[in-house]
Amino acid sequence: MRIPSSQQALNPDTSASPAAERVGSASPEQAEAKPFLCRKPVRATIYTFLTLFLAALIASQVVPPLLDPTFEKHIQSHRVMVGMTREQVLQAWGSPNTINVSFTKDGIRREEWIFEDWESAAVVKHRYLYFEEGKLVGGWYKGSDQRIPTKPTTGPPQFPQRPF
Repeated sequence: MRIPSSQQALNPDTSASPAAERVGSASPEQAEAKPFLCRKPVRATIYTFLTLFLAALIASQVVPPLLDPTFEKHIQSHRVMVGMTREQVLQAWGSPNTINVSFTKDGIRREEWIFEDWESAAVVKHRYLYFEEGKLVGGWYKGSDQRIPTKPTTGPPQFPQRPF
């Protein structure tokens, strides 16, 4: 049954041509054709995570000095923190075993303080601190590279059983 043109204008459910039906409607497969990372909820989740990570990173550098600006609590618990002066580190850890001093091309004084912790006659651990112009800028800790002597075994060597 053919609908007259005056009724087509009144009835929006009928379309003028089959080509108009194909252009206006998209199949579910075409709607899901966007790559995973380009979908709005995924991008929002990624941006939220990156924003929170950046805020935590900034807070980790800003908040501790605000909570203890003179480093009194750190000194009492024998801990050092970036930003301390040489005098504060001396109060917290005592004097180092070795101090190496150098200057950059720009004339900045750099110091490397080496602390030695002897656990036994064969085991020594090192702590390194680095200062620029009297302020602590970093450090690291290195354990002993020597093996602790073990009791000699008698008889054939024992190998652990592996589960198969």
